Amino acid sequence: MININEVTETNQMIEKENLDVRTITLGISLLDCISSDLDTLLDNIYTRITTLAKDLVKTGMEIEREFAIPVVNKRISVTPIGIVGAAACKSPEDFVKIASVLDKAAKEVGVNFLGGYSALCAKGMTKAERMLIESIPEALSKTERICSSVALGSTRTGINMDAVALMGRIIKSTAEATADTDSLGCAKLVVFCNAPDDNPFMAGAFHGVTEADAVINVGVSGPGVIKHALEGIKGKDFEVLAETVKRTAFKITRLGQLVAKEASKRLGIPFGIVDLSLAPTPAIGDSISDILELMGLERTGAPGTTAALALLNDQVKKGGLMASSYVGGLSGSFIPVSEDQGMINAVNSGSLTIEKLEAMTCICSVGLDMIAIPGSTSASTISGIIADEMAIGMVNQKTTAVRLIPVIGKDVGDEAVFGGLLGRAPIMRVNQFSCEDFISRGGRIPAPVHGFRN
Repeated sequence: MININEVTETNQMIEKENLDVRTITLGISLLDCISSDLDTLLDNIYTRITTLAKDLVKTGMEIEREFAIPVVNKRISVTPIGIVGAAACKSPEDFVKIASVLDKAAKEVGVNFLGGYSALCAKGMTKAERMLIESIPEALSKTERICSSVALGSTRTGINMDAVALMGRIIKSTAEATADTDSLGCAKLVVFCNAPDDNPFMAGAFHGVTEADAVINVGVSGPGVIKHALEGIKGKDFEVLAETVKRTAFKITRLGQLVAKEASKRLGIPFGIVDLSLAPTPAIGDSISDILELMGLERTGAPGTTAALALLNDQVKKGGLMASSYVGGLSGSFIPVSEDQGMINAVNSGSLTIEKLEAMTCICSVGLDMIAIPGSTSASTISGIIADEMAIGMVNQKTTAVRLIPVIGKDVGDEAVFGGLLGRAPIMRVNQFSCEDFISRGGRIPAPVHGFRN
């Protein structure tokens, strides 16, 4: 039973501490839309999405109004289009047509993002997946709500370095194709190692082939709530710190479970998972960096930052696991730069570098996220950064991702402005030494020895 004190406490979290349900994401399988005729495929995709998702936004708004719980985003993820379009698409331009139809469907049902313009290339790349990847710059420059992701490796398969090299060039081309908006297209493009099938967060969401026909996944967020809780225990030991984070994460996740179950019931679609990640926003006080600094760091990036993040991530998971029967997605702590004012401040002060962020990705729930770099950065350097991050994920058996934004026409000391939830980002310095000969070797980095388990 929920008592009145818990109700009052939850209201406090919502009204003053930025607690919200970050997203209700409807996952939709498009496997039964597949056709060898492109026009038929396009019609099937549009009809399926607009039929299944017609009440998604309305239901989210009703739950928000009736329960007084902010539901910030309503989103859709679909089966990776590299699979769905394989039979019908004969060129990258054909895949762009699918992207346009997905964008049209997203606008029709009113969601802010639709994820799944994706290719799964962890071990190898089909002809269709290569065409989809080659289409990404045009697709993201011609659509508003489409998000794209590419899986480049896993602990079981190793790292597909041919795909890593290709994605360096594609990210650079996407930046150039959207140069008039500070290379915004790259903010909707992410590459993964160990990509999860049930991630509700963009830009990496897609509806995995192991999933049901349709499913409701919810992502919760509450950095401001954790921050408020830690303000009351300054100077306490690590046991008190850990217990405080764990108990607070439990309360945050219970709210997500409530919303997920209610959305599932009203839409008549099975509940999938709650992703209990702490996802920051540009709002003051809604920052992962602020939490780390409340733990005792002068500035995020100082010695001790990775240890502080490890404690935070672990206790968030422990508390959340007790609050929901089905926890999935990424679940941990996001450390994007552009979406977190505290991270921006740390970069501007010189305490936080890409190298320190890379060390922190051994711990956090994703990886190098929403990082703006000079537009002059070479494609091979971008691929090298990706390869490093894929290696961290592969060896540590965890999800890692890279969302780099080479901002055309800007350099270190400048700032990119993306707007809304994507925020703004200072251009970060990148190591100038070349890795081109390494990236151009081709082939696959083998899986680690501990990946061979049955």
